[in-house]
Amino acid sequence: MKDDMGVIDLVTRARNRNKQAWDDLVERYAPLIWSICRRHQLGDADADIVGQNVWLQLVHHLETLHDPLALAGWLATTTRRECGRALRTVQGSHPAGNVPEAETIPDEHADTADQDLLAVERHAALL
Repeated sequence: MKDDMGVIDLVTRARNRNKQAWDDLVERYAPLIWSICRRHQLGDADADIVGQNVWLQLVHHLETLHDPLALAGWLATTTRRECGRALRTVQGSHPAGNVPEAETIPDEHADTADQDLLAVERHAALL
């Protein structure tokens, strides 16, 4: 419950353009984004691009996020979509068969997003 209030407070302050709150959100949820990129077998450069795209989308959608407690799920879903886009781009530039199909990866790993979220929340609680 205390952690829920922390997320709500961070989102509220980030909406008000508080840089420290934004930095805290990034620190808290970057491991979740990174782990989803790794599950999609993205290299470091592609994972960095996906992460940047996810954070940029959050900047544009933070005001419309109705439930701050849904942020982790929103980030996970957005990251999976961005990973799919990155994989489709790679597939278009490489021969077929060398890159996993983007459509199969999220379904195979959707259940593990909850585990990743729990690990991120535990990490945040330890900090």
